[in-house]
Amino acid sequence: MNENGFTVHYDRFSLTDESEYILKGYLRPGTELSARLSGKETAILTECFTDNTDERYGGCECRAVMRIPENISAKDELKVFAESERGRHLVFAISGKELLMKRKPIRIYLDDFTVNEKDGYVRIQGWAVAKEPVGITIFDADGKQMEAEAERYRRFDTVELFDEFPVTPDNGFHIELRPVPKGNVYVRFSIPGTKITRCFPTGAVAYRMAKAGRLAKKSRDVLRYNGIRELWTKSYNRLFNPAMKPVVYADWIRKHLPSERELEKQKKQAALMKDKPLISIVVPCYRTPEAFLKELVGSVREQSYDHFELILSDGSGDGGETAARLRAASGGDARIRIVENGCALGISDNTNAAIREAKGDYILFADHDDILVKSALYEIAQTIVKSGADLIYTDEDKIGVGEVYMQPNMKPDYDPDFLLSVNYICHITCIRRSLLEETGYLDPAFDGAQDYDLLLRTAEKTDRIVHIPKVLYHWRFFEGSTAADPEAKRYAFEAGKRAINAHYQRIGLPAEAEDGAYPGIYRTRYHWEEKPLVSVVIPNKDHGNDLRKCLDGIRRCNTWPNLEFLIIENNSTEEETWALYRDLTEEDSRIRVLKYQGDFNFSAINNFGVREARGEYLLFLNNDTEFISDVITEMMGFALRPDVGAVGARLYYGDDTVQHAGVIIGWGGVAGHAFVNQKRGDSGYQHRIICQQDLSAVTAACMMVRAELFREVGGFTEELAVAFNDIDLCMKIRAAGYLIVYNPYAEAYHYESKSRGLENTPEKVRRFNKESQYFAKCWPEILRDGDPYYSPNLSMVTQDFSLKHI
Repeated sequence: MNENGFTVHYDRFSLTDESEYILKGYLRPGTELSARLSGKETAILTECFTDNTDERYGGCECRAVMRIPENISAKDELKVFAESERGRHLVFAISGKELLMKRKPIRIYLDDFTVNEKDGYVRIQGWAVAKEPVGITIFDADGKQMEAEAERYRRFDTVELFDEFPVTPDNGFHIELRPVPKGNVYVRFSIPGTKITRCFPTGAVAYRMAKAGRLAKKSRDVLRYNGIRELWTKSYNRLFNPAMKPVVYADWIRKHLPSERELEKQKKQAALMKDKPLISIVVPCYRTPEAFLKELVGSVREQSYDHFELILSDGSGDGGETAARLRAASGGDARIRIVENGCALGISDNTNAAIREAKGDYILFADHDDILVKSALYEIAQTIVKSGADLIYTDEDKIGVGEVYMQPNMKPDYDPDFLLSVNYICHITCIRRSLLEETGYLDPAFDGAQDYDLLLRTAEKTDRIVHIPKVLYHWRFFEGSTAADPEAKRYAFEAGKRAINAHYQRIGLPAEAEDGAYPGIYRTRYHWEEKPLVSVVIPNKDHGNDLRKCLDGIRRCNTWPNLEFLIIENNSTEEETWALYRDLTEEDSRIRVLKYQGDFNFSAINNFGVREARGEYLLFLNNDTEFISDVITEMMGFALRPDVGAVGARLYYGDDTVQHAGVIIGWGGVAGHAFVNQKRGDSGYQHRIICQQDLSAVTAACMMVRAELFREVGGFTEELAVAFNDIDLCMKIRAAGYLIVYNPYAEAYHYESKSRGLENTPEKVRRFNKESQYFAKCWPEILRDGDPYYSPNLSMVTQDFSLKHI
């Protein structure tokens, strides 16, 4: 973890400016950097690529840029310090001699150098970058060129790394020599006018000494920058600490399942519980294998909460064979009753037969081959007593052959739009009996998605829906099961789509569900007749090419007929920008340029623009965005719904990785973007990158809001000049009772704050900290209690929805 404020991962000089020296690493929030060259203070500018804190390093990814004079000598030394409330610490140092070496026109990085004596090979792998393609030749210890060649391959990470110059992507190299050459191997990297030769010792002793030297240097660096305690911690963690390794779910769930001691405590607490609800567990059985049946019944009988009944309904139509197994499995337990239907039944009719026999206050639905965690009923009963919920659902996982736990489904709290994208609720579902009677039982017309249809009908009649963020159900995973082969039940996914469309018809929305990217994933399209005016608000300071690309992208992709464009001019100085404004207003009468002459303040600039806006809806848009899809039409589909307050889009960096797929409150201390740097086309955990869903916030780089509501909540908070103003706006909209929707089908590139340049100078760090504190003061509850659209079982310091470390 980043104890001293800044962890450096690489350093280099710019390819286009030999005086510009760049460090890239991870900066802890609230930390300022300073630099000194041979004791003299040197300016340093810091740019953070994201607000999200990386769990491994305790900071957000950033780069720091300094200017190194041309006349630097080998005796000079550059030192970089991090300063925060923890004090001032040296975090990086490099000699003038090393700086002179790094200033050479060819940048070389070694990923791997291995001498494997046992298998008889040498491997050298890395990348080499210059302004021109780099040639690679290999020599033996006698200086004779070897016949071996360096295999070249594409390294798009280096293309992104050297963003100041269009380097060739084929800059990776892989060298493999067999057998191990005697002596040394020399690799020469060359461009016209420059040759750099690296020596790689292949002798056993020399190789091990070189490897030991590299490890010793790393240890010296850790000792120098972090002290003996951190050196010991890193060494210990590397060898022994499982928390530093990826979380293995099988280990995670075993540590979270209740112990026998915990179960005994629950039994005592359940005995003291007043007004204990009777929970009826209804299970449709169809030729259930004896082993699975025993496990299910056993898991119910071992519950720490004993005020339940188990109704097993046999719809097998197998002449009583399954019924006999059910009676045997019940073991004479009076809490277990068997419903013998005497004929084959579909899953809805079979389950309804069990419901009709149930006497409980709540009906809990379970499958005949699955397992309840022993504390499941206690947790549900406790929730019922505390909250008076009408519908309760829990987290779940799958259990495979050999009792292996896998595929945890850590769900958000109730999210109506996510539910209309996928039945994320699934198991366990427990519904108040009186509400179920009002709603109606399972409908055989939706067999295969009968539970989905029931959930939608139930949610139409109550808002008392409570999520228990604990894994209380193990869904059986075996060959031929729905869990193992979704394609085996295509009819079920068609039934799911019909269930959603029936829901839209009942509530009177002009919407239609379509198949999504995967079976069981759905996309909603809206068909509104009204086409109100949308005011597109775009702040701009110079960067005319970006603005032109932004507007051209809208016009190229857009089908929405009623638009106006408000360009909020903020102190541009380039004549080309003013010429562009003249051209734009002549080309398109819908474009107006409004002059805001104050200092940069994102909130104030947009509020100023809104005062001039005529539209019923506002689209806040950064000037460095470019539409990929029909963004406005996609966003308006949700924005026209009376329960929706704001809509956000899926945004990509220029390299086709995710820049924004919604915002999670709490990441990085305040908030962070979901699934940052995931590849375009990835669906993410629970397919959440590609699912329409509700979230706590979305970015105003591309955000649609109803104008009347925007004014009602006071617009952007101008005390938040740069950071968290969009998150704060979303929080105000939610506090007013409206939903924030993320629509992944509204897609655009976001070339990420080009117009504001480098971030996090000391002054900007102080401003960032001040704005973080302001947000925390305004919205303490969500920072304390957690984002309802994000599971407390997932990590708060990574953006990929990985499990929280144990």
